[in-house]
Amino acid sequence: MANKLNIGLFGFGCVGQGLYHVLNNSSGFTSNITKIAVKDKSKPRTLGSDIFTFNKYDILDNPEINVIVELIDDADEAFEIVKYAIQKGKHVVTANKKLVATHLQELYELQKKHNVSLLYEASTCGSIPIIRTLEEYFDNEQLNKVSGIFNGTTNYILTKTITDKISYQIALKQAQEKGFAESDPTSDVEGFDSKYKAIIIALHAFGVFAKPNDVLNIGITTLHDNDIKYASEKGYKIKLVPTIKHTDNKVSMYVLPKFIKQENPLFFVENEFNGVIVEGEFSGEQFLKGRGAGGHPTGAAVLSDISALSYEYKYAFKKLNQTLKNTIDNNIFIKAYIRYNTLINLEVLGADQIFEQYTGEDYHYAVALVNINQLLLQRDYILKNNLFIAELGEGVSATVKKSIANEALEISQAE
Repeated sequence: MANKLNIGLFGFGCVGQGLYHVLNNSSGFTSNITKIAVKDKSKPRTLGSDIFTFNKYDILDNPEINVIVELIDDADEAFEIVKYAIQKGKHVVTANKKLVATHLQELYELQKKHNVSLLYEASTCGSIPIIRTLEEYFDNEQLNKVSGIFNGTTNYILTKTITDKISYQIALKQAQEKGFAESDPTSDVEGFDSKYKAIIIALHAFGVFAKPNDVLNIGITTLHDNDIKYASEKGYKIKLVPTIKHTDNKVSMYVLPKFIKQENPLFFVENEFNGVIVEGEFSGEQFLKGRGAGGHPTGAAVLSDISALSYEYKYAFKKLNQTLKNTIDNNIFIKAYIRYNTLINLEVLGADQIFEQYTGEDYHYAVALVNINQLLLQRDYILKNNLFIAELGEGVSATVKKSIANEALEISQAE
């Protein structure tokens, strides 16, 4: 029997309105939005004023409200709301990936201490139910890798610039007009959004807590027409791909543009859609695809969490509680395309084993092995010098790279 939920909602923007719509048009499930907290007193609303409040404690201290749904943009303020709610014994649903990723271990301890449920399916990959899939379907199977397209905004921009051949700025403007991108798109286009999602997924897939500052993210802001031309001539599409890979109880994770060939299912994931590839040791490769941006897809994911709460669902964090513990180790090498300005750039990045190189009048590139930790150290340098880096193959451990260098090309050859 489902429990009655009285919801206090924080935020009534794109996702909040999407949730309100899907909640009032769903069948077989009932709940009540008791109050909605917003900040802007002058902004016109589509609902009557009685349901709104400008004081967060009208919701947080209301004993009638047993579920907090947090859908605001400010991750710091959102954390204070979520933390207070948990300490008050209220269940929480959030779509804020930065909040969850930044405070993941603390939130895990808080919800366990206060015996409440904290659900955040909507924080990762839009409408794709990846967290619950990892928790329930892959709970006892060893996973080798989780990767994919986790950000609908960048995928929309890349589709428009590469397939439709429009400029980056026009594609970004279109994404903003459609509600896929914020007025400040930095988190999306520089790969922060994808990194936060990868950190959350890594906990449920491999049982590791990662800190955002320890995970490399390089986005698409330095993408140039020459990079698109190179990819097209080689039969690639360019996608922004987070990769979380497991080898010998070690987990490596990073976010980089990647050159994808047609045999990869991500090749056909276009516009605002997301795609997730889960590689299991026994089940092999599984591919999930769904809308990754917009109010309704995210609202649907929030609704799914609310529905699960009515049946007292909690994450079991099964991979975290397994006997064999994984650790994070980003000392791996990848085969990468590097567009550079001078040979000094390659030296700074520690490029090794150059497989292909071209030097033109105003366009230089190399295909070489680079170390993820070194790229993390030089991230600011890469952006400052307008360099572009895209992965061409799978990661190679430092041990393998050093001991069998001649085989590294085969291990990391392009897909």
